[in-house]
Amino acid sequence: MIIGLTGAVGAGKSTILNILKEKYNAHIIEADKVGHLLMKKGESVYEEIIKYFGNEILTREGEIDRMALGKIVFGNEENREKINKIVHPEVKKYIEEKVKTIQEKNKEALIVVEAALLIEGGYKKLCDEMWYVYLEDSLRRQRLKESRGYDDKKIDDILSGQLSDADFRESCDFVIDNGSDIDNLTKQIDMKLKK
Repeated sequence: MIIGLTGAVGAGKSTILNILKEKYNAHIIEADKVGHLLMKKGESVYEEIIKYFGNEILTREGEIDRMALGKIVFGNEENREKINKIVHPEVKKYIEEKVKTIQEKNKEALIVVEAALLIEGGYKKLCDEMWYVYLEDSLRRQRLKESRGYDDKKIDDILSGQLSDADFRESCDFVIDNGSDIDNLTKQIDMKLKK
């Protein structure tokens, strides 16, 4: 079974992934981590990103400085669209190949593909079910400020590029409410997977 896990930034997708990995031995594929891997020197999207955004986004070692790139991308619609067009098709290709490899070894494997842009990226065809992690906006903002040190402007910039709660709900088969504790989260996942 392939589950697509999505939700806005700061909703707690990582917590859900940990539960699925530890309790259900799920194979976890995180689109962000795949994207970071593919941006490394010598990997598939490295040259094209530099060609478009220039050498000023490079570290002394010649790697892409994701923080420098983020400053250029967030809050700039044209740059955000460009980076998505460069990175997302390659990420999707990598994920599809990874899923195929896992399934060749074990047809019954539980695979979870996590991405904030799962719906927009067209992963619905790949996944048997789409799960949406919901967290009330004020709690999400509080967590992002505490855990990542984001300010309101940065949060607004990131959220402006993500789907609304209504859009997530409309596109997903299951909603996990992450507004309480880990026991409640585990209970929601248990009930869903037992069905």
